[in-house]
Amino acid sequence: MMDYDVLLSRARSKLPESVLEKERFELPKVVGRLEGSKTVISNFAQIAAALRRPMEHLLKYLLKELATPGQIRGNFLVLGAKLPASRINDKIKQYADEFVFCQKCGKPDTDIKKEGGFHVLVCSVCGERRPVKSKI
Repeated sequence: MMDYDVLLSRARSKLPESVLEKERFELPKVVGRLEGSKTVISNFAQIAAALRRPMEHLLKYLLKELATPGQIRGNFLVLGAKLPASRINDKIKQYADEFVFCQKCGKPDTDIKKEGGFHVLVCSVCGERRPVKSKI
C-alpha cells in the first residue's frame, strides 16, 4: 500500500501546468499617448473590465491619486497632464491592491458590497470580508 504523500505527488505530476500556476490574473498595462498637454489612455474601459470595477470608481481613484483633472470620453480616459505610463500603472496596481485583490488569498475574485453603512470587499474564493474606503 502506497502512502499518502507518494500518491499525492504522483497525482500532482499528472496535472497540467495551468492548474498549478498561482498567478492566473495579470494587471493590464495602460496603452496611451500624449496629445499636447494631456495624456490619453485608450484601453481604460478594458482595464476597468479586467478589474471588474466600474470605470467611474477607477476614474475617481486615479484622479485623486494622480492629482490631475480628467474625464472619460467613450472608452478613453483623458487626463489633464502629461504623465508617464509607469506612474499610471503604479496607481492602477495600488487600486487593485486596495479594491480588487483579496488580502487573505490574493485572488482577484472579489466584489464590493454595501453592508449597513460600510463598503465591504467580499472574496468569492475564500470568503474573506474586509472593510474598504467608501466609494472614494
